[in-house]
Amino acid sequence: MRILIVTAGSRGDVAPYTGLGRQLLEAGHQVAVAAHASFAGLLADCGLEHRPVPGDPHELVREFSRAALRAYTDGLADGVAEAAAGGADVVLTAFGPAPLSRAAGEALGVPVVGTYLAPSFATREFALPNARNADDLGPEGNLAAGRDVLRRAEGLFVDAVTRLRARLGLPADPPTAAADIRPAFHGYSPLVLPRPADWPSRARVAGYWWPARPAGWQPPADLLDFLRAGPPPVFIGFGSMAVGEGERLSGLVATAVERAGVRAVVQAGWAGLNGCGDDVLTVGDVPHDWLFPRTAAVVHHAGAGTTAAALRAGVPAVAVPVMADQPFWAARLHTLGVAPRPVPFQDLTAEALADAITTCLTDPTHHHRATHLARGLATEDGAAPLLAHLASLPDNPSAKPR
Repeated sequence: MRILIVTAGSRGDVAPYTGLGRQLLEAGHQVAVAAHASFAGLLADCGLEHRPVPGDPHELVREFSRAALRAYTDGLADGVAEAAAGGADVVLTAFGPAPLSRAAGEALGVPVVGTYLAPSFATREFALPNARNADDLGPEGNLAAGRDVLRRAEGLFVDAVTRLRARLGLPADPPTAAADIRPAFHGYSPLVLPRPADWPSRARVAGYWWPARPAGWQPPADLLDFLRAGPPPVFIGFGSMAVGEGERLSGLVATAVERAGVRAVVQAGWAGLNGCGDDVLTVGDVPHDWLFPRTAAVVHHAGAGTTAAALRAGVPAVAVPVMADQPFWAARLHTLGVAPRPVPFQDLTAEALADAITTCLTDPTHHHRATHLARGLATEDGAAPLLAHLASLPDNPSAKPR
């Protein structure tokens, strides 16, 4: 079966699909991933075909405006159209580009399956990530907040979907919301966030899709030397967040590390962090599945992918959420007992970070619960439910390149 995975955004929005794609390959499917050009190398190193999608999420974060957002969504629409022209028997879509993926699937005459990294159906049990106010909303408030999140997400793509449908020769039609795509599989563990009882039957929580490690990757010699030179360090990184704030954050992190009396591996990320001192090492992209188990704790922005990697490693965390779904996952880490109370990015100081690191490392409960949860995650196979669904689909000889 020819499978097209459509995703967009930062590395955290792409990496989980490398692992899912590899498992699909091993099951005998052909797999292509439509993603931004900056991920061509990552996908190639993971053995996956890349179908390029215009747009630079780094620049969108740096220079956000209505005009930039419109250009970005229009680029996504063009990229999805080109990716679909390569043909597919089924389309798997991330949450963001789901309305575009649905139009492409309609044009191809093939099923579209939701493959979402965060909860994407409104529920009375909690407010969805990106809710405007997620504090003590109650059942009906949670449901209303979730519906508002979905309406806003759909609204981002109204114009782009209209243009895409015209380009594909489809009749004009309102865009499809991500929650309208069924079935939908969510790539996180029910041990981390159980499936709500009031979700529709074809919305499932499958388990994590762990990123694939690029073929031939080896740890840098300076990183190996640093790890061997002392006790396990604390990892500190903010992923694709805090663009342009590298100098300020680097000084803040250096002070916090000194105050907490720890060693640290600092990941540069989009912010351009740069550690200094004998007890701090700066690194670029390093597979989290290799590095995190070698650390004492992970300080991160609570993006879905980094959150998952830290949980898998069985180490406690300090969450510093910035935006989007990050406050949701940060709160979840605290509720699970694997992290102290989150430190919102806007409240981040060297003192607050040092105190949170100290609390994280000195309270044995965090480590105990992280270890216990990691054991449970190790028993799950998040790709299995999706593979079973794909195996149940009939062959679709009508799905041809356009």
